[in-house]
Amino acid sequence: MSDTDVANAQAATIQRIGNRLGGSPANTAKDLGLLASFVGLWKGYGFNLTARPQFGSPLPFFLELNATSERLEFNAIGGDIPNRGSLQPDIMLHGVRYLQEVTDVVANAGIHIEPGLWTHVPPSTVPPVAENYVRHSTIPHGDAILAQSTFFTTVSGGPLIAPVNSFPFTDAVIPGLNADPQNPITNPDYLAPYLTSPLPDVGILRNLNAAAIIKDPSELLRLAIKGQNIKSTVVIQISTQNQLTPSTIVNIPFVTKNANTTQMDAIFWIETVELPNGEEFLQLQYVQRVILDFINIKWPHISVATLTLF
Repeated sequence: MSDTDVANAQAATIQRIGNRLGGSPANTAKDLGLLASFVGLWKGYGFNLTARPQFGSPLPFFLELNATSERLEFNAIGGDIPNRGSLQPDIMLHGVRYLQEVTDVVANAGIHIEPGLWTHVPPSTVPPVAENYVRHSTIPHGDAILAQSTFFTTVSGGPLIAPVNSFPFTDAVIPGLNADPQNPITNPDYLAPYLTSPLPDVGILRNLNAAAIIKDPSELLRLAIKGQNIKSTVVIQISTQNQLTPSTIVNIPFVTKNANTTQMDAIFWIETVELPNGEEFLQLQYVQRVILDFINIKWPHISVATLTLF
């Protein structure tokens, strides 16, 4: 992507944010950085996979599979968020607040609600940290999460969506989001639900290979954009594990003892899609993996979705 293409893409983003925010949004959009592409109301569909504890049953877990509908709304925070410096000059953060609501399509019942913030953090000298993006979220189960960006960019064309392995493992160090574990569980009773469970018989999941989708839910994202003409993609990858703050999840005691939430990793793609008639629309896709730790096994909880800006 040339410098001219990047500049044009940034100018187009600022104009789109202007249309969504009203008023004079140029500085706001510039201050938000890549978060400017989030602003607005997104709706769409996805898939949720959770191996959750099952007390008193022959198997210590139940593999829950949900076809989901989702509403995800971002609103820009007006003005600076000043962080006061004692060892260096102040830095000014800028951000968006969001509310995520996920519903099981079959049961028509809510399964997740999450209020939170994303912030754009400028470079600092004390400590020496480059520009980054941070997601702050709270979950009603009793978890508070702070995830920082590990990679972000804007690219020409569509996203490269790598596989994400949902199978449980016992690795001492949690592998990267797109890496396979070194010590996967081989107990056939534990693997059976992953290999033989049917998918919910609705919409986007119909007539798909259940075992393949369960092992790698990100395949649904690749299927959703198959044949689309994607002109450019904003990419933000985040994790609760990084060199400066190795653990940024806090759980209530019940969660810690029964299904300890130890790590969250995610990638968000905001795609500009061109239709055959030349019109464009914005599409948001994400894959998120949360590691739950119980009975000395790490169980990936994976969510994926493809949403459209309304």
